[in-house]
Amino acid sequence: MWTSPDPSADLVSLSILGVVAEEDNDLLKEQQQQQASFIRRKAAVTSRVTTPEARSVSHSQTQKDSPSAGDDNNKELQPLKIVWRNVLIFLYLHFAALYGFYLCFTATKLATLSWSFALFIFGGFGITGGAHRLWAHRCYKANLPLRIFAALGQTLSVQNDIYVWSRDHRVHHKFSETDADPHNARRGFFFAHVGWLLCKKHPEVKRRGKTVDMSDVLQDPVVIFQRKYYIPLVLMFSLAMPTFVPWYFWGESFKTAFFVAAIFRYVFTLNVTWLVNSAAHIWGNHPYDKAINPAENQLVAFLTSGEGWHNYHHVFPWDYKAAELGRYNMNTTKAFIDFFAWIGWAYDLKTVPERIIRSRIYRTGDGSHPFALEDSQYTSDDMKSEEEPFCEIIPEEKLN
Repeated sequence: MWTSPDPSADLVSLSILGVVAEEDNDLLKEQQQQQASFIRRKAAVTSRVTTPEARSVSHSQTQKDSPSAGDDNNKELQPLKIVWRNVLIFLYLHFAALYGFYLCFTATKLATLSWSFALFIFGGFGITGGAHRLWAHRCYKANLPLRIFAALGQTLSVQNDIYVWSRDHRVHHKFSETDADPHNARRGFFFAHVGWLLCKKHPEVKRRGKTVDMSDVLQDPVVIFQRKYYIPLVLMFSLAMPTFVPWYFWGESFKTAFFVAAIFRYVFTLNVTWLVNSAAHIWGNHPYDKAINPAENQLVAFLTSGEGWHNYHHVFPWDYKAAELGRYNMNTTKAFIDFFAWIGWAYDLKTVPERIIRSRIYRTGDGSHPFALEDSQYTSDDMKSEEEPFCEIIPEEKLN
């Protein structure tokens, strides 16, 4: 089972490129412990008698009744110790990114801007389609080439390795808006956006992180390889490659290539990703569950290739679309996954039947969804099943 790093080395060791986890790399032992933990928990679950009535408890009520949450909404927030090293490094990164932004308008070649945008899209998919929808939520399955492709994009984004990213995201979903949430939005926009990386983790984040089963992620050799060689991979793909290509192939100045394609591109990617934790947990409608913070935020959805439909995502986290919408204009991650499914690299795409979505809209939504204006058609059976990991696998013939 994963154990938290020592508080003195909390959050990670930061390099000029970002956040790099200082954790035990004995992956074989860690995997064995995770699998043993999973087997024990599975045995405990099967020994329990679960009634349909118990399964009909809503997601929001489950969160409130969770031992992690307790009375967090009524507790005074505990101050967290600032890690000044992290503050200084992020200050440097953002000032350097501002300089890179200035160079975009004064000295950068069009080819370098296009290269930087392509890296932004590639790295973004590594987070949204890879670390998030593939590894953290298992919304679909991917063959080896696609997993390698997604891992390279995730490495380019430098937001911790896939294992750490997925673990923290699972903790976030399980204990959202409690002290165990790494970027608890109850602490305000700044903390949920970047402040959580500038402070030592709350003890509950570490304690609850130990309870999250990660054995499935650790069984992926791509994850194991990336975790083992994370720092050299980051130096190669997020610093050296973005800088070298414009300088070597079309004669961009080394300084401009570094500050635009490496630093500005990286910091912009960071802030776009952080908006999901901050803005999408504060502003927007709640058509699926009005009792939780995550909201539908169109601006965040546009910037993050579809991650801003956050109320839906927290209610139905297993849906590969991360949204009810089937369109691509506000969800390009779905377009990428659909393309890879079309060529046979992605398969077993999970989604949610419409009757389950409608039943949740009628029962717990805030009334902002168009379906809420229609007559309710859901049944008691729908209410009993909708809170289970109920999904359907899209047939292969529908993807071709």
